[in-house]
Parts: sequence; structure tokens; C-alpha cells
Amino acid sequence: MFGALRQWFDPEKQPTVGRTPDYRFSLANERTFLAWIRTGLALIAGGLACAQFLPPLSVAHLREIIAIALLLLGAVVALRAVDHWARTERAMRLGQELPGSKFPAILALIVAAGALLLAVAVLIKAAE
Repeated sequence: MFGALRQWFDPEKQPTVGRTPDYRFSLANERTFLAWIRTGLALIAGGLACAQFLPPLSVAHLREIIAIALLLLGAVVALRAVDHWARTERAMRLGQELPGSKFPAILALIVAAGALLLAVAVLIKAAE
């Protein structure tokens, strides 16, 4: 556990493993990391926007629940991004298979479920 955290925050102090990968692959890994960070920031911004600008909904505290869910999901995406970056960099250095991840599919299902729940809330509000 602490070894993984050390690799996140101080990769230069970690003993170099394997061989240095082609810099293009390392840069592609970094671009993927930055894309995940942008996704996390977008989720956090959406959570703040819901908390500040969304009017109260027909279900009590639904606005706050949505905001908190988006904020937490943004935090999880950011943490997952750095973990995936570190594991991918290590795998490239060791010449191993790149780590697979179910996280994009899970994230897509969570976002889709949230969108469906919001559509139901809008329909309920419209029916009133």
C-alpha cells in the first residue's frame, strides 16, 4: 500500500525497475492520465453546479444527493487516474501486459444510471 503511494508522490525516489520505455508510450500514458483528471474535474464542477444552481427538486434533498454523488465520483476518478498511470508505467518498464480495467465500464454505468434517475425526477416534476 505505502509503496504504491510512494510511487504516486515520489517516483524519482523509487528504485528504477525494468527498462525505460519509448518516451512516446510514456507521454501517451500521461495524456490518458490527464484526460481522466479532466473527467474528475468535470464531475466535481458538475457537483458544485448542482449544489449552487439546481432548484429544489420534488424529492426531498435530491439536489444535495446528486451534488455529493458527483463530488465523490470526481474524487474517485482522480484517485483511479493516478493509480492507473502508475500501474501502466510500471508494466511498460517491466515489459508486462498493460493492466486491464473495468473502471471505464463501471463509470459509464454509474453515469447512465444517474442520468436515468434524473430523467425520472424531471418527468415526476413535469407531471405535478
